[in-house]
Amino acid sequence: MAPEAGRREQLRANLARTREAIATACRAAGREPESVRLIVVTKTFPASDAAALVEAGQADLGENRDQEAAPKAAELARLGLEPVWHFVGQLQRNKTRSVARYAHWVHSVDRARLVDALDSAAAAHGRTVSALLQVSLDGDTSRGGVSLGELTALAERVASAGSLRLRGVMGVAPLGWEPAKAFELLAECSDAVRAVEPAASEVSAGMSGDFTAAVAAGATMVRLGRNVLGERESMA
Repeated sequence: MAPEAGRREQLRANLARTREAIATACRAAGREPESVRLIVVTKTFPASDAAALVEAGQADLGENRDQEAAPKAAELARLGLEPVWHFVGQLQRNKTRSVARYAHWVHSVDRARLVDALDSAAAAHGRTVSALLQVSLDGDTSRGGVSLGELTALAERVASAGSLRLRGVMGVAPLGWEPAKAFELLAECSDAVRAVEPAASEVSAGMSGDFTAAVAAGATMVRLGRNVLGERESMA
């Protein structure tokens, strides 16, 4: 499944360029580059690309669909590669047993019933999963995310779960919003969650088009795909 040498070199070059762009954003914000973790989202790309990234030193990989992520994680494990897997998409309760088998982080915890299902699934696998609360910054929870008014209660629910660790928040800038405004609001949500669990200091924010604004607002994780992997083919 090894990619051609040209693809491996392309990924290495893209990865280096992306890391430098993040470092530049950090310096502009008066932050150390090491304060922001790059998560390369490998959805729709083959396991060979994911493996090449790990071999190039990229520790954190993200996926948003279990039906793609589970076999990809299994393939890398078969090769003896052990990235840190981040599940960043909307998660249904009936997928928690599968996701809890390989994911180290779930960025999209947004409702109490999902907390309970994921906690139970992690316990069944004898694992502890790091959880981020996805916040609906504009209040439209149909696209995923907990409302601002329910954030503290959900944080308390995760904090009391035996096989989950409350690690922080995740957000996506709503369409039509200035990214800076969105990520400033997410930073306030982070403060609210840290009032429940002081160690929950992670802020997952920023994608290909707005990660600079996210870094300026305090993001500790950015979720980038096409910067490293190139344009995705249509899923249709």
